[in-house]
Amino acid sequence: MGMMQEFKEFAVKGNVIDLAVGVIIGGAFGKIVGSLVDDVIMPIVGRVVGNLDFSGMFVVLGKVPDGTAMTLVDLKKAGVPVLAYGNFITVAVNFLILAFIIFMMVKQINRMKREEPAAPEAPAPTPEDILLLREIRDNLKK
Repeated sequence: MGMMQEFKEFAVKGNVIDLAVGVIIGGAFGKIVGSLVDDVIMPIVGRVVGNLDFSGMFVVLGKVPDGTAMTLVDLKKAGVPVLAYGNFITVAVNFLILAFIIFMMVKQINRMKREEPAAPEAPAPTPEDILLLREIRDNLKK
C-alpha cells in the first residue's frame, strides 16, 4: 500500500475530521472568550481595582532611548525589553474563564448522560407471516 493511500485513509477517518472541526470551533470560541475578557470583564475588574488598564501594565527591563513615550507599544517599537505582566494577567483570566466554561459544558453533558439511562427496548413483535412460517416448519417436522 502506498504512502498516499495510507495518508488518505488516515486523513478521512472520523476521528481526524472530528478533531479538525473541534480545533476550528475552539479557535472561534477562543476569540469570543478573548473579546469577553478584553471588552467586558477586564474593564469591570479594572474599574473595581482602581480604573487600571491591565494591558498597559509593564516593567521596563532596559534603557529607554530619549524621546520614547512610556507606553507599552512605543517601548516595544523602540526595542526596549519589557516585562508585560498586564498582558499575562489578561491571558490568564481568559484561560480561567475558558476552562470554567468548558468545565460547565462537560458537567452538563455528563449530567444529561446520567439522567437518560438507556432503557432496554422490548423485542419487536414477530410479524404474522414469520409466525405462520414457523408453524408450517413445526408441522413438517412431525
